[in-house]
Amino acid sequence: MNVNQKEIQMENERKAFLLANAAKPGGCYSHAVTANGFAYISGQGPTDPVTKVKPDDLAGQIRQTIRNVETILVSLGLSLADIVKMNVYLSDVTRFTEYNAVYSEFFPKDPPARTTIGCQLVGIQVEIDCVAAFPPDYPGPASDL
Repeated sequence: MNVNQKEIQMENERKAFLLANAAKPGGCYSHAVTANGFAYISGQGPTDPVTKVKPDDLAGQIRQTIRNVETILVSLGLSLADIVKMNVYLSDVTRFTEYNAVYSEFFPKDPPARTTIGCQLVGIQVEIDCVAAFPPDYPGPASDL
């Protein structure tokens, strides 16, 4: 489900988006906020928005979390390739090598800048937020809501 192109302001105006096809937020926040040519994507976890199921294994949780980020980006007419900065929160940083291998599946070339942080997460092993840049030739979302 894509947002209406007119809703996305690439000037100074701030616009918040709560998307029906993305995983339901666990608190008071928007899935994304656009402003000044950037899309700020809130932290996403590994719960599948359709089945409401989260994988048990770390690799599965990383893949689903990145897919959840991608769902929001696609709704805005963007893709993973438009991400300029990603923050990844891991419950167990000793598994960095495993995490990095799975992450690399999604970003085999020209990956975004990234920070990986070890932290206490409740009931999940990974959370990811990011900032994406609208390209200069941004055509807008593929279709309206």
